Amino acid sequence: MNAQRGSTEEESIGELARRLVAADTDGWTPEGLRAVAAELGWAWGGTSDTPVLITGRSSGDARLRPVGDYEKRYVAGESYVEIAVPVSAPAPDAAAQAAAFRAAKEEVTAALGEPSVMGSHGDMGPFYDSQPHWGAPFLRWRGRPDTLELRAGRSGPELVLQPTDPAENWFWRQGVGEEHSISGFFGSNRDQANVGLGFPGGWTARSWETVTRSLGDFLGALPAETTALGVRIGMPFYGRNADSAPLLFDVACGDRLTIGCFAPDDVDLAALGWGTVAEHPHTASVFSDDDPVWRVDAGGPGEPNGRALAEMLVATARAAGVSEPTGLIVGGEAGYVDGYHVTYYGLGLPTG
Repeated sequence: MNAQRGSTEEESIGELARRLVAADTDGWTPEGLRAVAAELGWAWGGTSDTPVLITGRSSGDARLRPVGDYEKRYVAGESYVEIAVPVSAPAPDAAAQAAAFRAAKEEVTAALGEPSVMGSHGDMGPFYDSQPHWGAPFLRWRGRPDTLELRAGRSGPELVLQPTDPAENWFWRQGVGEEHSISGFFGSNRDQANVGLGFPGGWTARSWETVTRSLGDFLGALPAETTALGVRIGMPFYGRNADSAPLLFDVACGDRLTIGCFAPDDVDLAALGWGTVAEHPHTASVFSDDDPVWRVDAGGPGEPNGRALAEMLVATARAAGVSEPTGLIVGGEAGYVDGYHVTYYGLGLPTG
């Protein structure tokens, strides 16, 4: 029975999530997907190349993704690799998009429990899709044979039902070691649903320009993504010099991005762009007034200039005696975020 309840009321995002998880896609065949559409009370429309399911939802119709050239190598008999259902249509700015994603997360979590996987797709979404400019957060309720994902779509958050194996096969195969072969970050918790979950290998930045690009992409989107996901990331960076690898930076990000610097006194940090608590008063809620002395408040969703921040961090690291990209190390503490073990694939930096 269609859960749409007339022109003034439609099913909640949580109810929609429950029905998608319960759907029997029958191997993602055309017949199986037509049966799913009928069960959901949706009409089949569009063309063979761009099929849609007409949902009657105010946020728009659902898109079906047929197996195409980019998907062929990752499937095993499926004709489709996802149903993507827009769940809201917020304003295009980062703050509005992040808030809409967070609201959808709360509804789906209330219906299905905590997601088993969370992270960011970075600049390369599943099956090589481009991602929204403000960030690419996702939450995943992993299952067999299908998985439900809450994803940042181009116009707003989407619930995406997908066959588990093709999506994970695509991700796993990106671990080829080439620079930027995987972007974003990926976190999993101890949910029983994650038994058998595979993790791809990473890649290593080979130049300071690569580090600057990867750090810029990461930092520019970070407060929007952490706000959307409802998490807080604490990420120390250590800088290996000729003698040791002392703490160099402390990145803290929830609804705002703040960075503290612990570089040696002989580095002219003011000249490199660092300020004090007087210049960045928002940092007082993150760091004490005098430790670290040098810090920056990069702002909330949509506000950080990722490239400028990355250039400042790289210049500081090099001035502090870090002679090569592999000498900039992400502290292992950053790998634990609100019950998830997180790998920062997009940075290309060692973890220690």
